[in-house]
Amino acid sequence: MEHIYQNNSSDYTFILLHGTGGSERDLIPIAQHLNSDYNYIGIQGDVIEQGMRRYFKRHSEGNYDIEDLHMRGQKLAEYVVKLSEEYDFDIDKTVLVGFSNGANIAIHLLLNQAFNFNYGVLLHPMYPVPLEDNLDLSNTKVFASMGKMDPIVPVSESEHVKAIFEDHGASFEEIWVRSHQIEMSELKAASEWIKNTLA
Repeated sequence: MEHIYQNNSSDYTFILLHGTGGSERDLIPIAQHLNSDYNYIGIQGDVIEQGMRRYFKRHSEGNYDIEDLHMRGQKLAEYVVKLSEEYDFDIDKTVLVGFSNGANIAIHLLLNQAFNFNYGVLLHPMYPVPLEDNLDLSNTKVFASMGKMDPIVPVSESEHVKAIFEDHGASFEEIWVRSHQIEMSELKAASEWIKNTLA
């Protein structure tokens, strides 16, 4: 996997996960807006779909290759752990920041209790995937932005993401925007959430 790392001598580190067709640099402006003092690592997806980078395969829009998701999610989690050892940052103080496909793989990492990913900023996520039984997310804190007229993520799927976290004990804060594009209002709300949650 390709990545870019910026050390700002912070206790906290953003893990930046781009949308379909993006790169490891796409969400750097987002990180700087959320909190310019935090370290960040942008990671490029290693799946190519019609010439566009993603983090896992799918059969069609909204129809995930579940086996591939589990395999590549595990690989990504292990890669972040490796980077934490290389760059000496604390996994417990990482914030997964994902947009669209990046938000979807971020959900997978937050649900994987073998690792200590506890914080997520999910921009326009979707996760139509069966969950493990007895999932305890009481240590998980999530901010999510979702579109009321999103052409990619139906409102029902956005509500499903909310239910995944709330039904399993996570702290969940949301903002609803118009569509699938990132808006300034959601970045302001996410920045405020970070300030209040990770202070």
